[in-house]
Amino acid sequence: MQNITVEELKTRIDAGEKINLIDVREPHEYAEFNINGTLIPLGKVQTMQIDEIEDLKDEELIIYCKSGNRSGQACMFLDAMGYKNTKNLVGGMLEWKEKYGTT
Repeated sequence: MQNITVEELKTRIDAGEKINLIDVREPHEYAEFNINGTLIPLGKVQTMQIDEIEDLKDEELIIYCKSGNRSGQACMFLDAMGYKNTKNLVGGMLEWKEKYGTT
């Protein structure tokens, strides 16, 4: 697992990069505000219910949550399952909202 900042991620999104974003928050959090990541709540990662990203083991996955805690845990689980390039979004959606708002 590596870390990525909201500034680095925003720059890459704005540049139009294809990015594998994984949101490990709960569905109600995702419904309130999201940055178009694939919703896979942490509980599903912990129980290995991750079929939708099974083919991304060798690709970069940027994992985020509300603050960076759950996404850090998700990165550790995914790393243990053989994912080779996980990145935790430091500060999560709290940091994103603080810097860029909700749009």
